[in-house]
Amino acid sequence: MEVILLVVNVMDTPPMARLEARLSTEVKALVQRAADLEGRTITDFVVASVKAEAYRVIEQHTRLNLSLEDSQDFVNAVLHPPLPNAALEAAATRYKQTLAAS
Repeated sequence: MEVILLVVNVMDTPPMARLEARLSTEVKALVQRAADLEGRTITDFVVASVKAEAYRVIEQHTRLNLSLEDSQDFVNAVLHPPLPNAALEAAATRYKQTLAAS
């Protein structure tokens, strides 16, 4: 008799969470068909699709799209910043005094 000992290091497995959703029968059939066409389980298909869409939405909302004129204005402001006005100089002085007092 052969005995196989399988040791699983739980530190190597990422923590998992559960997500549940209610679907109409039409949507479930559509998802099942798409998963079947890719040779994946519904779970694998849904997880991959949701993850890809989440990345797309986050990227869409965090990307800054500037026109050519806006891009040029931004670069010009970075390369040639205006001199600080009196209010900014006063604020910097107060800040330095606050740091020195602490």
